[in-house]
Amino acid sequence: MYKHVLSFAALAAGMVVAAVPADAQVRRGHVAVVRGPAGGAVQWRSAAREAGSATVRRGLQTRDGRGYRHSRSREYGPGHYSADRSTQFNNGRGATTSRDASWGDGNFSGSRTTTLNNGNSFGRTTSATGNGDGTANYSTTFTGPQGGSRTVSGTVQRRHP
Repeated sequence: MYKHVLSFAALAAGMVVAAVPADAQVRRGHVAVVRGPAGGAVQWRSAAREAGSATVRRGLQTRDGRGYRHSRSREYGPGHYSADRSTQFNNGRGATTSRDASWGDGNFSGSRTTTLNNGNSFGRTTSATGNGDGTANYSTTFTGPQGGSRTVSGTVQRRHP
């Protein structure tokens, strides 16, 4: 009886694997429960990946109400990249960071912004352009959490061997 059940289970699993395309999304994860004299906790993690993107989530929750949730995701391809990262704690604190970049045809632009749960944000924005003669212009603007900003810009000269 058990041989037949195992045979059917193996056949069903084989059919499922054969039916899923090779470039399909890959998902993995786990959950762990810890119990002890001082209390307990639950910890989890999951990941999903496919061509051009990936997402990972994890967290921890204790019996006394403490814990956090963290997630990160990214998308990428020819000429672009973007990533988001967030960490949130049960006490209301946390931050979210976003990064973006694109490039091509002698140009680059990128930014990084972090936003705190209290509403403050800070980051930078960068752009660069090739001039075609071996030089390039660049400009980077930094923004602080109080709203102040500073810009640095210039031209990079061609290096002589």
